[in-house]
Amino acid sequence: AHVLEAKTRTKRFAHALLSVTDITMSSASLLTQKASSATFGGLIKGQRKISSLRSSSKKTITKAAVSVPTTLKTGVVTGADFIDVMNHARHHGYAIPAVNCTMSSVTNACLEAAKVANAPMIIQFSHGGGLNFAGKGLSNEDQKAAVTGCVAEALRVRELAKLYGVPVILHTDHCAKNLLGWFDGLLEANEKYFKEHGEPLFTSHMLDLSEEPIEENLEICQKYLKRMKAINCFLEMEIGITGGEEDGVDNSDVAPEDLYSKPEEIHDVYKALQPIAPDFYSIAAAFGNVHGVYAPGNVKLTPTILGNAQKYIIEKEGITGQEKPVYFVFHGGAGSSR
Repeated sequence: AHVLEAKTRTKRFAHALLSVTDITMSSASLLTQKASSATFGGLIKGQRKISSLRSSSKKTITKAAVSVPTTLKTGVVTGADFIDVMNHARHHGYAIPAVNCTMSSVTNACLEAAKVANAPMIIQFSHGGGLNFAGKGLSNEDQKAAVTGCVAEALRVRELAKLYGVPVILHTDHCAKNLLGWFDGLLEANEKYFKEHGEPLFTSHMLDLSEEPIEENLEICQKYLKRMKAINCFLEMEIGITGGEEDGVDNSDVAPEDLYSKPEEIHDVYKALQPIAPDFYSIAAAFGNVHGVYAPGNVKLTPTILGNAQKYIIEKEGITGQEKPVYFVFHGGAGSSR
């Protein structure tokens, strides 16, 4: 699940997050399974419902948050415990919201909202968020401030999450090729934590190499996934491009065709990553979703791309007994009018 991305800097943040207990989703949106970094029907703001994905008939289904069973591990979950949470979301057809946290009060609001809803929550940090946690007055030479900021807040979340009684997923958001030094630093912190505790510090991380040629994207993802699998750290990767602007990355002028992934491309990812770490990665595929403000009607979501890709992979790989072989990530949404 990781199908909701929520961001707001208003004082009503905690109140806004409570609206995740009443999420409007189309039947098509239930095809999306991983909601990574982590991962988003639209912008949560005030008490307004999230108008997620709409099918061609405009019919929507309103689903309340599904309470997690006592059998799921609480606190920060990694490895097999994380997969248990993902499969619970997959089986019950709900999305796990991912919130980019930029300060400790935002993180606390997320934890409180998850506790009230008795539902999983993805706490994620962007590169800019890491700099915020470290302090903007610091130099970020060799990405040390961005890495240390993320690590410091992750350690704080680990301690607090024990008190909230729900599964918490620690994730980092978009990492483009020019920020791989940040990614390397985070993996070093994970490896150190793994040696001491038998699990990674973070549940998962995202590599966003969607602006690179697909061959290079997959090659770099393969290299990092091998390293991450050794410490039970989950990978989110992106193909296609999420339109709009977020955290200083502006894709507002991207060609429309790049906003839609093809089933063949998604299958290429499956073939490249599945042998390395079976079912231990997710794909942020593009189906028209964007970040930011757009006039109504200017964004056309096509969630059938995700369902068609699942069917395509099942057919090509001869998979039986599984309707959804891929974990998908939904970033952004249809945009917001304000």
